[in-house]
Amino acid sequence: MAGARLEVTLLDTLKTILHSITRELGVYRCALAHPAMPWLPRILLGAAIAYFVLPIDILPDFIPVIGQLDDLLIVPGLVWLALRFMPPTILTECRSKAA
Repeated sequence: MAGARLEVTLLDTLKTILHSITRELGVYRCALAHPAMPWLPRILLGAAIAYFVLPIDILPDFIPVIGQLDDLLIVPGLVWLALRFMPPTILTECRSKAA
């Protein structure tokens, strides 16, 4: 019984995480398309999405640990910088549209 409950909990957690990622991507898509978005956060956010989606890496993934570590540091770092430079009104408007 405990194993079945663990699977349900893990599945629910994964669904929640996937839903959050999908919602955030919608927020970023809205922010990129927003006409009042400044150019610097637009470039940073576009670079983060492109780096995440495209198969090009600064450090190849076949290098153990470091190859995957760059993906875990670069993408969130670029998103964080973009959100820091983004006007709060645009972020609030896009979050309300995505919700």
